[in-house]
Amino acid sequence: MTATLNTDTKTVNVKQQIVYINQSPDVLNFIELNDWNNSYSSKTTPLAKHFTDQFIKAFHLAKEYDRGNTIIASAKTGDGSTLQWSRPEAHPDIVTIQLTKPLAPNGQVTLSLEYDVKLPNDRFTKFGFDDKDGSFNLRDWYLTPSRYEDHAFTTYSNENIDDIANAACDYTVNLQLPKELTLTTDLASENKKSSGTYTEYTLSGKSRMGFNLIIEPQDSFEVFKLKAAIVSSNLKDSRVTDVQRAVIVDKITAFTADNLGAYPHGEVVVSQTDYDRNPVYGLNQLPAFIRPFPDSFVFEMRFLKTYLNAYLKNTLKLDPRKDNWIYDGIQMQLIMKYIKENYPNEKMMGNLGSLPVIRTYNIFTIGINDQYNYLALLMARRNQDQPIGDPKSSLIKFNEQIAGKYKAGLAINYLDQYLGNNIVEQSVEQFYNLNIIARTTSRQDLEDILKNRTDKDINWFFDKLVATRDIIDYKFGPVKKEGDSLRVTIKNVTGTTVPMSLYGLKKNNVVYRQWFAGVAKDTTFTIARADADKLALNYNGEVPEYNRRNNYKKLTGIFPNNRPVKYTFFQDLEDPRYNQIFYVPSFTFNIYDGFTPGLRIHNKSLLEKPFIFDVSPSYSSKTSELAGSFSLLYNQYVREGEMFNVRYSVSGSTFHYTPDARYTKFTPSVQFRFRDPDLRKNRKEFLTLRQVTVNREKTNYVLTETQNENYSVFNARFSKSDSEITRHYNFNTDLQLSDPFGKLAGEVQFRRLFNDNRQVNLRVFAGMFIYRSTASEFFSFGLDRPTDYLFDYNYYGRSETTSLFSRQYILAEGGFKSQLDTRFANQWMTTVNGSFNVWNWIEIYGDAGLFKNKYSSPKFGYDSGIRLNLVTDYFELYLPVQSSNGFELTQAHYSQKIRFVVTLSPGALLGLFTRKWF
Repeated sequence: MTATLNTDTKTVNVKQQIVYINQSPDVLNFIELNDWNNSYSSKTTPLAKHFTDQFIKAFHLAKEYDRGNTIIASAKTGDGSTLQWSRPEAHPDIVTIQLTKPLAPNGQVTLSLEYDVKLPNDRFTKFGFDDKDGSFNLRDWYLTPSRYEDHAFTTYSNENIDDIANAACDYTVNLQLPKELTLTTDLASENKKSSGTYTEYTLSGKSRMGFNLIIEPQDSFEVFKLKAAIVSSNLKDSRVTDVQRAVIVDKITAFTADNLGAYPHGEVVVSQTDYDRNPVYGLNQLPAFIRPFPDSFVFEMRFLKTYLNAYLKNTLKLDPRKDNWIYDGIQMQLIMKYIKENYPNEKMMGNLGSLPVIRTYNIFTIGINDQYNYLALLMARRNQDQPIGDPKSSLIKFNEQIAGKYKAGLAINYLDQYLGNNIVEQSVEQFYNLNIIARTTSRQDLEDILKNRTDKDINWFFDKLVATRDIIDYKFGPVKKEGDSLRVTIKNVTGTTVPMSLYGLKKNNVVYRQWFAGVAKDTTFTIARADADKLALNYNGEVPEYNRRNNYKKLTGIFPNNRPVKYTFFQDLEDPRYNQIFYVPSFTFNIYDGFTPGLRIHNKSLLEKPFIFDVSPSYSSKTSELAGSFSLLYNQYVREGEMFNVRYSVSGSTFHYTPDARYTKFTPSVQFRFRDPDLRKNRKEFLTLRQVTVNREKTNYVLTETQNENYSVFNARFSKSDSEITRHYNFNTDLQLSDPFGKLAGEVQFRRLFNDNRQVNLRVFAGMFIYRSTASEFFSFGLDRPTDYLFDYNYYGRSETTSLFSRQYILAEGGFKSQLDTRFANQWMTTVNGSFNVWNWIEIYGDAGLFKNKYSSPKFGYDSGIRLNLVTDYFELYLPVQSSNGFELTQAHYSQKIRFVVTLSPGALLGLFTRKWF
């Protein structure tokens, strides 16, 4: 192809010829081309949908200038006949070319195409143009034949996960760039000449899956011409010297060539963009002033990961969406091997663990390679893990970028440990060499190579570890001493039958290790004791096991305490050798207790556990009395089906609800949690059953009666939600039954961001009393501020009527912002709350409703005003304008009418940043 870049319009004019040879056994009537640049063309493409699913708003709000598209001017055969082309309805980034006559096996056809590529802004995916420095980072921007396999073209749309399924092609590219720009590419440069205002490059590549073009006003790349490969890199790290970088790059390229084989394409591009898209998680999260690793080591790890990724993506001819786990597994297994060979004693947190005050923490003592198991286990314990063999497009972001990668690497390392004799390493190298000569490869090729090199049964690896999310958990049954031998029973807790390692330990040093295969249920073995004082399953963590806390068995001593208790300040990674209890300072705030410091004691590590306790005794600075809360929770995770979790809990709390009186709340509950089988969809349902018992002390500040001092309410709640950046839907029902009343309520919330960037928020609430035998308004529906008799909301001043804290707004029940003359309804209430944006975070809101009290006719009320929606549900201001009270802007004491939303909970705010990952 001949491609000419226009820097003003951010377009590339392309004249392209494709010589297509049908290497399949099928007769082809059409050819499909990947056109991933066109995935930027609208707000409804699969790429745009992927952004909204991950709560990324930038693309939806972008201007047309920042989006990309492909305009095809003509498509012809080699003899000039016009070809018909179309885009499949669900795949706007695929082009289907209808052939004028069928193409037989081994037949050949020439396609001549002319088209203009409007490049996207790189702020969406880091590919496209950069307006700030005038550079262009181009990948997958041109039309290329898609992979043909199993009698069909592989039709994948761009979802920003680096898995385009191109056919292997030979490229000849004539590229014309303005003279002031420089070029870095992984294609071979055969010629370069200047003509007028352009520089013309002739580039080529054989049997390539794609290529990179980095075009810059000033060349940021340095070239390393080494024995193993030619490397162009612009990884940013000013703290590493030129000599250090050269030594590191030479070391890594030699290691890769030794373990995989020679690189067939000459030059490898290792760019900062590629690293930013797939960083070394952990290293990239630490602030700059914390440097637990030497600068050269940080650069080495970044270069290693990025280089291996480029090396494998450019050579393996797998289906990158269907068989992505092989890319990840080989990459991570090589990273673990590199660290083991070069940095066997390096810790996960570097030299931070050398500080005496923190060296007892597990997070500072585990090795770098040990972290991968924890991060993979993080998702399994949340019951959000997915099979590594599933298509890459089906994985949620944390699994796709972190947990799935590590799990794949751990799986290959596990197989390597079990088979021994370098069988896995030799098989990977053989598989790599097969990709150099083959047109396509698949998982089956790797499986065949492995099985040909061993007599051991390894079906479990592909059938269990790769194809399913079955979890592995073994533990000890009875252990009996018989002379110098031990009769050991191993129990298979989950029923997943895979090989398991057993260790004999003496003073925590390994005496022996042996493997047991085929333990499908409780099985007893006789083994030599060999002077061991403790047995351990999976001691070195080579098996990606769900629960290692039950893997120890003492052989000496009177007390069978296999895991002693360890008390730790703050929090730590789970340490399977101990029963961990954590303690950490805590504080809460309301205006009656004031600043309330306390000590939180719990057992929740960074990994979920079935049983969690949390006790937080605290001291009320205003009343000089004790306050606090506690909870006991048991999680029952269900691995199959839409119901994924049952949560049983008992909780309680006591704080002051007025200056001179406290409340005590006690709540046993059970919650059933449901989700969509497709974890990438943000659809969830919850059914909660609980009994809320509240005791309130009498007070001189608030009128209380017998029925509303001490009461118990049975509460059943059902909620259903579906959320993404352009559309949010939430439905809730609430049933409350108590001696003095019975209530039924429901609400629907809907939020929609339209293509013109207008956003509408609607909420409908309806509630009614089933029965009522109290004269108190304490249990009535609140029009603008619920009384919160179940103490569910985080009111900072729940009994206030005139102070600043009386204006705290929580969207519940009636949802009004203005205080009308009638604020409660003791029979029924129906309200509608709405808002729409007029500019950015400035919105107009309005509320309207009907409400009915006993012995009075239904009343209608409304209000309206300005909403400053700075951070939805976390920081908002409501400025009333017009309501049933009249024109409020001109009324006295207007500042006291302004309502606010402020959320101080760190966990709630953290959810804003983590929701795109899970």
